[in-house]
Amino acid sequence: MTNRAGNPRMLTAKHTAASAIAALMMLTASGAAQAKDDDVQQCSSANLQGLYAFHASGFNIVSGAAPQPKAIVELIQFNGDGTITGGGPTVSINGVIIPIPPGTGTYGLAADCINGSLKFGDGKTFNFVVGFRQAQLYMIQTNPNTVFEGTAERLSR
Repeated sequence: MTNRAGNPRMLTAKHTAASAIAALMMLTASGAAQAKDDDVQQCSSANLQGLYAFHASGFNIVSGAAPQPKAIVELIQFNGDGTITGGGPTVSINGVIIPIPPGTGTYGLAADCINGSLKFGDGKTFNFVVGFRQAQLYMIQTNPNTVFEGTAERLSR
């Protein structure tokens, strides 16, 4: 009668397989722990910088009158320190082109690297969501009596 447990080849094969499985489990657990650590992001306004082209459309709501269509094209420089500079946007309100001089403002980026807000010097405020690799910002104006949203796309860092 042959003892299966006493077969040296069978013991070596079982030991090798068990060792390989244990090593794979340790690597997987280690990778999962690293991924979890990497998921924790700490962002600030320093994480968002560069020149963005902002284009948006929507409406101004004027009491007692029909909503007035509004559109804008503008360059916005995020300076990495919580300040922005805007490069003289072109705005159309109800079909009338209104040139606006360049201006400044402030912005903040939440610790999650996704949500942020900005305020232009003239009082216009926006909330935004950061898109893929900070190349796009999806923005909505938060001032009363406006329905205005658009996208800012990064042109350079």
